Amino acid sequence: MDKLKCECGHMNLEGTILCESCGKPIEGNQHLDGNDKTKLLNMRYDGSARRSKTYSRTLVDKTWNLFSSVKVGVIFIIIALLASGIGTIFPQEMYIPEEAENRDPAVFYEEWYGLAGKIYYQLGFHELYSSWWYLILIALIGVSLVICSIDRFVPLYRALKLQQPKRHNTFLSRQRLFSKTEVVTEDEKKTLIHRLKKSNYKIMNKSGNVLAEKNRFSRWGPYVNHIGLIIILIAAILRLTPFFYLDDYVWVREGEQKVIPGTNNEYYIENKRFLLETYDEDDERFSAAMEKSGELVHKNYQSDVVIYKAKPRDVVGKEPELEKVVEGSIQLNEPLKFDNYTLYQAGYQENELANMTFQLYEKDDPKEQSLEDVTIDLNSPDPLYELDNGFELRVSEYFPDYEMEDGEPRTDSKIPRNPAFIFNLFPPDSDEGELSLVGAEMNFDPTGENKYMLGIADLETRHVSGISIRRDYTIPLFIIGATIFMIGVMQGMYWQHRRIWVNPEGNGIVLAAHTNKNWTGLKKDINKAIAGSNIQMVVDQEEMEIEKKVSRRTNT
Repeated sequence: MDKLKCECGHMNLEGTILCESCGKPIEGNQHLDGNDKTKLLNMRYDGSARRSKTYSRTLVDKTWNLFSSVKVGVIFIIIALLASGIGTIFPQEMYIPEEAENRDPAVFYEEWYGLAGKIYYQLGFHELYSSWWYLILIALIGVSLVICSIDRFVPLYRALKLQQPKRHNTFLSRQRLFSKTEVVTEDEKKTLIHRLKKSNYKIMNKSGNVLAEKNRFSRWGPYVNHIGLIIILIAAILRLTPFFYLDDYVWVREGEQKVIPGTNNEYYIENKRFLLETYDEDDERFSAAMEKSGELVHKNYQSDVVIYKAKPRDVVGKEPELEKVVEGSIQLNEPLKFDNYTLYQAGYQENELANMTFQLYEKDDPKEQSLEDVTIDLNSPDPLYELDNGFELRVSEYFPDYEMEDGEPRTDSKIPRNPAFIFNLFPPDSDEGELSLVGAEMNFDPTGENKYMLGIADLETRHVSGISIRRDYTIPLFIIGATIFMIGVMQGMYWQHRRIWVNPEGNGIVLAAHTNKNWTGLKKDINKAIAGSNIQMVVDQEEMEIEKKVSRRTNT
């Protein structure tokens, strides 16, 4: 930035409105707020040069000016708020209900919410908070905060750091609070300075020119706010990375052991038991609710689990050796915590089919006497079962949730709700298998020539626990950001930057004062400091001007 020389000899940056040293308005400056010599000075940023108000020639200048505008920052925030609000109208993709027949987002939103859901999906609101345009919007808000802060903080800091006790007469006379006393004794001056010190003003005295200042730190409140907001935005962006934020879900059946998602196969969970407790039917507190709904009122959802940690593997592909980390219960609103992870009881399924036992018998046997029984795990059936009597049972097709579509068997889900099998049964010493389709209330011989049949002898069920896994390293950042933001709010709300200039003029003094807010408090400080002396109380020139305007209008 180019420099302009004031008559006091100080070199000011181009765009400076008030000289950083003496405060004299720089004549000819295109940013000077009018040419009226009696007009009160605009003390915003102390008349310092701001890049955004000085240069607009290059692309960098124009980009800087765009992001330094408070209006542009507010527009970004409003757009983000509107987008976030729209994102809550329908559930995000990760929260599509389990009971939905088709959980494909492209189908789900239109099926459940019609045209509005289709538009919602096509505009990308179904995964709003991880979408590229939403992240860019958050980044733009952060850039705007940074540039706004730099554009204002650096010039203001420079102006306040360079300010001198001796100020130009024009600067003093055009302050809002101003007075001029023709004759003032040295004792009165000393008393004035002493009383200002007692009021916690920091005194700078050069050759009889005095600057009394206090609470300058309050001017940095808005910039401290910005720092807090920037930290919060950074934390919000970091929540989109798997390392800093994990929110996953896993279904674990009783007796089953599974890898905990998001832990890089380091931790495993074993579900020992799921417990669902209900209130007694005779409990008067809930009898009305039970009668209305026709269902029992649940009291407790609980999963008794064991958490294991996998030891480092010596050989790649080798089954991991597990070490118990913690054993406990996960209840609703009482999560289980370990190594920065938190497990919540988030769902359950009762009486899910676990094992199905089939009996083998001769087709023509009226008593259907079992030749052999075979039990199949419905969650992971083996491809081949060798029976003790020499028979081989091969699983050709498995349909966990069987249904017919266009004359063809298919499965609607991977959950064994209505299991069905296509078996190939090989009798002893025979290379020709017998094909059959077996399921609940279904035993179909497609050839009609089978000698043997397979029928369902027994069903075993078990409960399934829905466990939510969370890990959040961004919470400390949110807390730090929010704390810094509140510190900035208190800085600007409970303290005011007050300055009082006392410059000698002949046998008297010129007294002027300025504050960023609470002018009444500043007047009280001055009145207290000059009490009992001949020093004239300051006049509020802005109030006088308002009174004159009101008087002129009244007379008119």
